Amino acid sequence: MNAFPDPLWPVLVLAFVSFGDALLCLRPVAFVAQCFEDVRFPRRWWWVAAPLKFAAAAGLVAGIWIPYLGALTAAAVVLYFLFAIAMHVRARDFGRNLFLNATGMLALSVFTLLYSFA
Repeated sequence: MNAFPDPLWPVLVLAFVSFGDALLCLRPVAFVAQCFEDVRFPRRWWWVAAPLKFAAAAGLVAGIWIPYLGALTAAAVVLYFLFAIAMHVRARDFGRNLFLNATGMLALSVFTLLYSFA
C-alpha cells in the first residue's frame, strides 16, 4: 500500500464528491431525506451523515500530505458505502438509491482505494 496517493486525481474527485454529498446532507434535500426514510434510518441520527462525509473529504485531502491517512480514509469510505448498500438490501429498497447512488459511490471509492493506493 502506498503512503501517498498516486495518481492524485481520483482522491481529489472522491473528496469533491464527498464534500458535495455532505452539503446535501446538512439539511437533507428531498431525495436524501427520502433515501434515509426508505432504509428506515432513524431521523434522530440523520445529523451524523454530514459530519462523516465532511470528515471523509477532509481526510482524503489531508492524506495528500499525511502518510497513509488518504488510504485509511478511502477504506473507511468503502466501508461506509458497504453498510449503506446493506441498509438498502435489508430494507428491500432496490431502486435508484441503491443501484445508482450507493453502488456508484462504492465503485468510485473502491476504484480510488485500489488505483491510488494499491
